[in-house]
Amino acid sequence: MQDLESIDAVQEMLGGQGYVCGRALATVVFLSLRLGRPIFLEGEAGVGKTEIAKAIAAGLGRRLIRLQCYEGLDASSAVYEWNFAAQMVAIRTAEAGGNADREVLQQELFGPDYLVERPLLQAMRPDPAGAPVLLIDELDRTDEPFEAFLLEALSDFQVTIPEIGTIVAPEPPIVIVTSNRTREVHDALKRRCLYHWVDYPDFTRELEILAKRAPEASETLSREVVAFVQRLRTEDLFKKPGVAETIDWAKCLLALDVLELSPQVIADTLGAVLKYQDDIAKLQGSEAKRLLDEARAALEPA
Repeated sequence: MQDLESIDAVQEMLGGQGYVCGRALATVVFLSLRLGRPIFLEGEAGVGKTEIAKAIAAGLGRRLIRLQCYEGLDASSAVYEWNFAAQMVAIRTAEAGGNADREVLQQELFGPDYLVERPLLQAMRPDPAGAPVLLIDELDRTDEPFEAFLLEALSDFQVTIPEIGTIVAPEPPIVIVTSNRTREVHDALKRRCLYHWVDYPDFTRELEILAKRAPEASETLSREVVAFVQRLRTEDLFKKPGVAETIDWAKCLLALDVLELSPQVIADTLGAVLKYQDDIAKLQGSEAKRLLDEARAALEPA
Protein backbone atom coordinates (compact mmCIF):
# COMPACT_ATOMS: atom_id res chain seq x y z
CA MET A 1 0.00 0.00 0.00
CA GLN A 2 3.06 2.23 0.10
CA ASP A 3 2.48 3.19 -3.54
CA LEU A 4 -1.06 4.42 -2.88
CA GLU A 5 -0.07 7.74 -1.37
CA SER A 6 -2.84 9.75 -3.01
CA ILE A 7 -6.44 9.57 -4.18
CA ASP A 8 -5.23 9.83 -7.76
CA ALA A 9 -3.04 6.76 -7.20
CA VAL A 10 -6.08 4.84 -5.96
CA GLN A 11 -8.08 5.86 -9.04
CA GLU A 12 -5.21 4.78 -11.27
CA MET A 13 -4.88 1.45 -9.46
CA LEU A 14 -8.60 0.72 -9.79
CA GLY A 15 -8.59 1.86 -13.42
CA GLY A 16 -5.78 -0.57 -14.10
CA GLN A 17 -8.13 -3.36 -13.02
CA GLY A 18 -10.90 -2.13 -15.33
CA TYR A 19 -12.83 -0.36 -12.57
CA VAL A 20 -13.74 3.22 -13.40
CA CYS A 21 -14.86 5.31 -10.42
CA GLY A 22 -15.29 8.93 -9.46
CA ARG A 23 -13.11 10.84 -7.05
CA ALA A 24 -15.60 10.52 -4.17
CA LEU A 25 -15.45 6.72 -4.19
CA ALA A 26 -11.68 6.75 -4.70
CA THR A 27 -11.41 9.01 -1.65
CA VAL A 28 -13.38 6.55 0.48
CA VAL A 29 -11.11 3.69 -0.65
CA PHE A 30 -7.99 5.80 0.04
CA LEU A 31 -9.19 6.64 3.56
CA SER A 32 -10.14 3.03 4.24
CA LEU A 33 -6.66 1.84 3.31
CA ARG A 34 -4.98 4.65 5.23
CA LEU A 35 -7.10 4.43 8.40
CA GLY A 36 -7.91 0.71 8.40
CA ARG A 37 -11.66 1.38 8.43
CA PRO A 38 -14.27 -0.87 6.75
CA ILE A 39 -16.19 0.50 3.76
CA PHE A 40 -19.99 0.30 3.64
CA LEU A 41 -21.34 0.56 0.10
CA GLU A 42 -25.04 0.94 -0.60
CA GLY A 43 -26.75 1.17 -3.98
CA GLU A 44 -28.89 -0.60 -6.52
CA ALA A 45 -27.87 -4.05 -7.71
CA GLY A 46 -25.45 -4.04 -10.62
CA VAL A 47 -23.77 -0.69 -10.03
CA GLY A 48 -20.34 -2.12 -9.17
CA LYS A 49 -20.29 -2.56 -5.38
CA THR A 50 -18.99 -6.12 -5.52
CA GLU A 51 -16.61 -5.38 -8.37
CA ILE A 52 -14.70 -2.76 -6.41
CA ALA A 53 -13.68 -5.40 -3.86
CA LYS A 54 -12.34 -7.56 -6.67
CA ALA A 55 -10.49 -4.59 -8.15
CA ILE A 56 -8.90 -3.64 -4.81
CA ALA A 57 -7.78 -7.23 -4.18
CA ALA A 58 -6.30 -7.57 -7.67
CA GLY A 59 -4.70 -4.14 -7.60
CA LEU A 60 -3.03 -4.72 -4.23
CA GLY A 61 -2.17 -8.35 -4.93
CA ARG A 62 -4.24 -9.50 -1.95
CA ARG A 63 -6.44 -12.53 -1.46
CA LEU A 64 -10.17 -11.88 -1.89
CA ILE A 65 -12.40 -13.64 0.66
CA ARG A 66 -16.13 -13.37 -0.01
CA LEU A 67 -18.91 -13.93 2.49
CA GLN A 68 -22.13 -14.10 0.49
CA CYS A 69 -24.96 -13.19 2.84
CA TYR A 70 -28.38 -14.82 2.80
CA GLU A 71 -31.44 -15.10 5.00
CA GLY A 72 -30.73 -17.36 7.97
CA LEU A 73 -26.94 -16.92 7.88
CA ASP A 74 -25.59 -17.36 11.40
CA ALA A 75 -22.27 -16.78 13.11
CA SER A 76 -21.12 -20.40 12.96
CA SER A 77 -21.72 -20.61 9.21
CA ALA A 78 -19.75 -17.41 8.68
CA VAL A 79 -16.85 -18.29 11.00
CA TYR A 80 -16.24 -22.04 11.18
CA GLU A 81 -17.71 -25.50 11.47
CA TRP A 82 -16.37 -28.94 12.34
CA ASN A 83 -15.90 -31.63 9.74
CA PHE A 84 -18.37 -34.05 11.32
CA ALA A 85 -17.98 -36.70 8.61
CA ALA A 86 -14.22 -36.87 9.12
CA GLN A 87 -14.67 -36.85 12.90
CA MET A 88 -17.02 -39.85 12.70
CA VAL A 89 -14.53 -41.75 10.56
CA ALA A 90 -11.77 -40.99 13.08
CA ILE A 91 -13.94 -42.17 15.98
CA ARG A 92 -14.80 -45.45 14.27
CA THR A 93 -11.18 -46.00 13.27
CA ALA A 94 -10.02 -45.44 16.86
CA GLU A 95 -12.67 -47.77 18.23
CA ALA A 96 -11.84 -50.47 15.70
CA GLY A 97 -8.14 -50.22 16.58
CA GLY A 98 -8.78 -50.35 20.30
CA ASN A 99 -7.30 -46.90 20.74
CA ALA A 100 -10.27 -45.02 22.12
CA ASP A 101 -8.74 -42.82 24.85
CA ARG A 102 -11.59 -40.34 25.13
CA GLU A 103 -9.56 -37.35 26.32
CA VAL A 104 -6.86 -37.71 23.67
CA LEU A 105 -9.41 -38.45 20.96
CA GLN A 106 -11.46 -35.38 21.89
CA GLN A 107 -8.39 -33.14 21.67
CA GLU A 108 -7.62 -34.52 18.25
CA LEU A 109 -11.20 -34.32 16.98
CA PHE A 110 -11.54 -30.65 17.96
CA GLY A 111 -8.18 -29.57 16.65
CA PRO A 112 -7.05 -27.77 13.49
CA ASP A 113 -7.16 -30.94 11.35
CA TYR A 114 -10.95 -31.12 11.60
CA LEU A 115 -11.69 -27.40 11.56
CA VAL A 116 -13.42 -26.07 8.42
CA GLU A 117 -12.66 -22.37 8.17
CA ARG A 118 -15.36 -20.08 6.82
CA PRO A 119 -14.79 -16.56 5.43
CA LEU A 120 -14.61 -14.57 8.67
CA LEU A 121 -12.06 -16.93 10.20
CA GLN A 122 -10.09 -17.08 6.96
CA ALA A 123 -9.88 -13.29 6.97
CA MET A 124 -8.30 -13.35 10.45
CA ARG A 125 -5.43 -15.59 9.38
CA PRO A 126 -1.99 -14.18 8.51
CA ASP A 127 -1.14 -14.02 4.83
CA PRO A 128 2.34 -13.52 3.32
CA ALA A 129 0.85 -11.16 0.72
CA GLY A 130 -0.69 -8.96 3.41
CA ALA A 131 -4.12 -8.62 4.95
CA PRO A 132 -6.80 -10.04 2.65
CA VAL A 133 -9.80 -8.19 1.25
CA LEU A 134 -12.94 -9.40 3.04
CA LEU A 135 -16.09 -8.81 1.00
CA ILE A 136 -19.29 -9.11 3.05
CA ASP A 137 -21.74 -9.08 0.17
CA GLU A 138 -25.43 -8.10 0.42
CA LEU A 139 -25.57 -7.74 4.20
CA ASP A 140 -29.18 -6.58 3.94
CA ARG A 141 -30.20 -10.18 3.16
CA THR A 142 -29.31 -11.31 6.71
CA ASP A 143 -31.20 -10.64 9.92
CA GLU A 144 -30.39 -8.42 12.92
CA PRO A 145 -28.74 -11.10 15.17
CA PHE A 146 -26.06 -11.72 12.54
CA GLU A 147 -25.63 -7.99 12.07
CA ALA A 148 -25.02 -7.63 15.82
CA PHE A 149 -22.43 -10.42 15.74
CA LEU A 150 -20.71 -8.81 12.76
CA LEU A 151 -20.57 -5.50 14.61
CA GLU A 152 -18.45 -7.13 17.33
CA ALA A 153 -16.26 -8.98 14.84
CA LEU A 154 -15.50 -5.80 12.88
CA SER A 155 -14.78 -3.86 16.07
CA ASP A 156 -12.13 -6.23 17.45
CA PHE A 157 -11.16 -8.23 14.36
CA GLN A 158 -11.19 -11.41 16.36
CA VAL A 159 -13.35 -14.52 16.61
CA THR A 160 -13.68 -17.09 19.37
CA ILE A 161 -13.90 -20.85 18.87
CA PRO A 162 -14.88 -22.46 22.20
CA GLU A 163 -12.82 -25.60 21.64
CA ILE A 164 -9.68 -23.71 20.54
CA GLY A 165 -9.84 -20.16 21.91
CA THR A 166 -9.78 -16.62 20.55
CA ILE A 167 -8.14 -15.97 17.19
CA VAL A 168 -7.01 -12.39 16.65
CA ALA A 169 -6.13 -11.03 13.21
CA PRO A 170 -2.43 -10.04 13.18
CA GLU A 171 -3.39 -7.37 10.67
CA PRO A 172 -7.02 -6.26 10.17
CA PRO A 173 -8.41 -7.30 6.78
CA ILE A 174 -9.57 -4.72 4.25
CA VAL A 175 -13.33 -4.97 4.76
CA ILE A 176 -15.98 -4.02 2.22
CA VAL A 177 -19.64 -4.43 3.18
CA THR A 178 -22.30 -4.06 0.50
CA SER A 179 -26.07 -3.61 0.67
CA ASN A 180 -28.76 -3.37 -1.99
CA ARG A 181 -30.92 -1.59 0.62
CA THR A 182 -33.73 -4.13 0.67
CA ARG A 183 -33.83 -3.26 4.37
CA GLU A 184 -32.10 -0.70 6.55
CA VAL A 185 -28.85 -1.79 8.16
CA HIS A 186 -28.43 -0.66 11.77
CA ASP A 187 -26.70 2.66 12.33
CA ALA A 188 -24.29 1.11 14.84
CA LEU A 189 -22.69 -0.94 12.07
CA LYS A 190 -22.63 1.96 9.64
CA ARG A 191 -20.84 4.08 12.23
CA ARG A 192 -17.96 1.59 12.22
CA CYS A 193 -17.54 2.12 8.48
CA LEU A 194 -16.81 4.75 5.88
CA TYR A 195 -20.08 5.12 3.95
CA HIS A 196 -20.62 5.66 0.24
CA TRP A 197 -23.71 5.48 -1.94
CA VAL A 198 -22.86 3.93 -5.32
CA ASP A 199 -25.20 5.48 -7.89
CA TYR A 200 -25.72 4.80 -11.56
CA PRO A 201 -22.91 6.48 -13.51
CA ASP A 202 -23.51 9.37 -15.87
CA PHE A 203 -23.20 8.89 -19.63
CA THR A 204 -19.49 9.72 -19.86
CA ARG A 205 -18.43 7.44 -17.02
CA GLU A 206 -20.62 4.54 -18.17
CA LEU A 207 -19.15 4.87 -21.66
CA GLU A 208 -15.67 4.74 -20.14
CA ILE A 209 -16.62 1.66 -18.10
CA LEU A 210 -17.96 -0.07 -21.22
CA ALA A 211 -14.76 0.75 -23.11
CA LYS A 212 -12.79 -0.97 -20.33
CA ARG A 213 -15.02 -4.04 -20.05
CA ALA A 214 -16.03 -4.52 -23.70
CA PRO A 215 -13.23 -2.90 -25.72
CA GLU A 216 -14.22 -4.81 -28.87
CA ALA A 217 -17.40 -2.74 -29.23
CA SER A 218 -17.21 0.11 -31.71
CA GLU A 219 -17.62 3.66 -30.48
CA THR A 220 -20.92 3.97 -32.36
CA LEU A 221 -22.43 0.85 -30.83
CA SER A 222 -21.09 1.67 -27.35
CA ARG A 223 -22.56 5.17 -27.42
CA GLU A 224 -25.95 3.85 -28.57
CA VAL A 225 -26.00 1.11 -25.95
CA VAL A 226 -25.13 3.47 -23.11
CA ALA A 227 -27.56 6.15 -24.30
CA PHE A 228 -30.37 3.60 -24.58
CA VAL A 229 -29.72 2.12 -21.13
CA GLN A 230 -29.50 5.59 -19.60
CA ARG A 231 -32.84 6.45 -21.21
CA LEU A 232 -34.27 3.12 -20.04
CA ARG A 233 -33.48 4.01 -16.42
CA THR A 234 -35.83 6.97 -16.61
CA GLU A 235 -38.78 4.65 -17.33
CA ASP A 236 -41.09 3.27 -14.66
CA LEU A 237 -39.54 -0.18 -14.37
CA PHE A 238 -39.65 -2.77 -11.60
CA LYS A 239 -35.87 -3.21 -11.83
CA LYS A 240 -33.76 -0.65 -13.64
CA PRO A 241 -30.72 -2.07 -15.46
CA GLY A 242 -27.36 -1.64 -13.77
CA VAL A 243 -23.92 -1.22 -15.29
CA ALA A 244 -23.53 -5.00 -15.23
CA GLU A 245 -26.50 -5.27 -17.62
CA THR A 246 -25.01 -2.60 -19.89
CA ILE A 247 -21.82 -4.65 -20.18
CA ASP A 248 -23.70 -7.94 -20.67
CA TRP A 249 -25.89 -6.43 -23.37
CA ALA A 250 -22.93 -5.00 -25.28
CA LYS A 251 -21.21 -8.40 -25.21
CA CYS A 252 -24.40 -10.10 -26.45
CA LEU A 253 -24.65 -7.61 -29.31
CA LEU A 254 -21.01 -8.25 -30.22
CA ALA A 255 -21.67 -11.98 -30.27
CA LEU A 256 -24.48 -11.33 -32.76
CA ASP A 257 -22.23 -9.09 -34.91
CA VAL A 258 -24.56 -6.14 -34.38
CA LEU A 259 -23.12 -2.86 -35.62
CA GLU A 260 -25.90 -0.55 -34.46
CA LEU A 261 -29.16 -0.79 -32.53
CA SER A 262 -32.53 -1.30 -34.16
CA PRO A 263 -36.01 -1.93 -32.67
CA GLN A 264 -35.82 -5.56 -33.78
CA VAL A 265 -32.38 -6.12 -32.25
CA ILE A 266 -33.56 -4.52 -29.01
CA ALA A 267 -36.65 -6.74 -28.89
CA ASP A 268 -34.55 -9.86 -29.52
CA THR A 269 -31.98 -9.11 -26.81
CA LEU A 270 -33.97 -7.40 -24.06
CA GLY A 271 -33.41 -10.39 -21.78
CA ALA A 272 -29.79 -9.27 -21.39
CA VAL A 273 -30.91 -5.88 -20.05
CA LEU A 274 -34.19 -6.44 -18.23
CA LYS A 275 -34.84 -9.36 -15.89
CA TYR A 276 -38.58 -9.11 -15.28
CA GLN A 277 -41.26 -10.00 -17.81
CA ASP A 278 -43.44 -7.03 -16.85
CA ASP A 279 -40.57 -4.68 -17.69
CA ILE A 280 -39.88 -6.45 -20.97
CA ALA A 281 -43.57 -6.28 -21.89
CA LYS A 282 -43.50 -2.49 -21.52
CA LEU A 283 -40.95 -2.24 -24.32
CA GLN A 284 -42.88 -4.21 -26.90
CA GLY A 285 -44.12 -2.65 -30.12
CA SER A 286 -43.37 1.01 -30.69
CA GLU A 287 -41.92 1.65 -27.22
CA ALA A 288 -38.48 0.30 -28.12
CA LYS A 289 -38.37 2.53 -31.22
CA ARG A 290 -39.45 5.56 -29.18
CA LEU A 291 -36.69 5.03 -26.62
CA LEU A 292 -34.13 4.39 -29.34
CA ASP A 293 -35.11 7.59 -31.16
CA GLU A 294 -34.85 9.56 -27.89
CA ALA A 295 -31.46 8.00 -27.11
CA ARG A 296 -30.12 8.88 -30.55
CA ALA A 297 -31.48 12.40 -30.28
CA ALA A 298 -29.58 12.80 -27.01
CA LEU A 299 -26.39 11.77 -28.81
CA GLU A 300 -26.72 14.43 -31.50
CA PRO A 301 -24.55 17.51 -30.93
CA ALA A 302 -26.47 20.52 -29.70
